[in-house]
Amino acid sequence: MSTVFEPNELHLLARECIGGPIESVFERLHVALMDRYPGHIDPRPPWMFNNAGGAMGAMCLLHASITEYLIVFGSPIGTDGHTGRFFCDDWFIILDGEQWVYSPGDLRRQVYKAGEMNLMPRGSARGYRIPESCWALEYARGVIPSMLPFGFADTMSSTLDWRTLGRTVGSYGKAVVRELLQGKI
Repeated sequence: MSTVFEPNELHLLARECIGGPIESVFERLHVALMDRYPGHIDPRPPWMFNNAGGAMGAMCLLHASITEYLIVFGSPIGTDGHTGRFFCDDWFIILDGEQWVYSPGDLRRQVYKAGEMNLMPRGSARGYRIPESCWALEYARGVIPSMLPFGFADTMSSTLDWRTLGRTVGSYGKAVVRELLQGKI
């Protein structure tokens, strides 16, 4: 599988940028990612809504290919839902706020705070909540197109937000083509 990113390296990079207002954290992180991964991070990444698994957040698409994606995801007002179950490993690195998660059989929540990283291994699923506000650098590795039906289901069945769906498909498509032209799948 063709990959550019390493989760532990992303974790270290993110931890170096944490502190202060989230706008500053994002700005420092974006610059650090562009310096570390030249040509693989969108210099003007689009922000868009993301409705999936009953949760609503916002995402900023930093990188996307057939085998990886890197986004900033979160909500300034909280949300909760189902993570989905994928043919991908998914790392969530908390930049600000906190995320609560649980798996079937968990009688207590797991709490992740700024600077911490959690992995949802391929094939697993969880319930999650952003209690008030949380922003995270999310990195997925695997068969990324297999995640798209989950990402589009809430639009088809609930929100009917065709503009966001179009932006998501268009942004992902452009990013994949950009990476393919660089020889990366």
